[in-house]
Amino acid sequence: MDPIRNDDRLAELVEEHGELAVEPAQDEFERFVVSIVNQQLSTQSAAAIRDRLFERFEVTPEAMLAAEEDALRDVGLSSQKISYVRSVATAFRKEDLTREGLAHLTDEEVVERLTEIRGVGDWTAKMYLMFVLGREDVFPVEDLGIRKAMAELYGIDEDDRAAMVERAETWRPHRTLASRYLWRSVD
Repeated sequence: MDPIRNDDRLAELVEEHGELAVEPAQDEFERFVVSIVNQQLSTQSAAAIRDRLFERFEVTPEAMLAAEEDALRDVGLSSQKISYVRSVATAFRKEDLTREGLAHLTDEEVVERLTEIRGVGDWTAKMYLMFVLGREDVFPVEDLGIRKAMAELYGIDEDDRAAMVERAETWRPHRTLASRYLWRSVD
């Protein structure tokens, strides 16, 4: 946590929001689906869809593959996101994408493996690293909330991802935790 406390702006966020933790998700597939739902949506819209999805369905690979497309559309999933959720469900049935199954891979290897799944880009793969696998040194510069926070806190242009990545290097090996504080600053 020292690299975070050594950054005056992040240290203020730690004081404001208290200690945060990086913990792996209980259910890998459910959390992966949450990341798919969250893609390119506002926090509120994603939460509404996620709540309806989890109220109506058991979110397992088998259930998502068996669900009627109209029923999934009724909870707010677009046809594209239904396709992505089903691609992830198929991948889960074919491969071991659990913490244990991916434990031997580096972060970069996990991203490479996950982005082979239709509908999974770098952002979604990094969310998986952070929130499913509990990896501690991930910086999702692709995330709009992260870029907004970096712009507000450090005066870095929202489009200057290279400068953001460079700044985040100072937070190694705790960039996941730093990212959680950045998100808190814009919530």
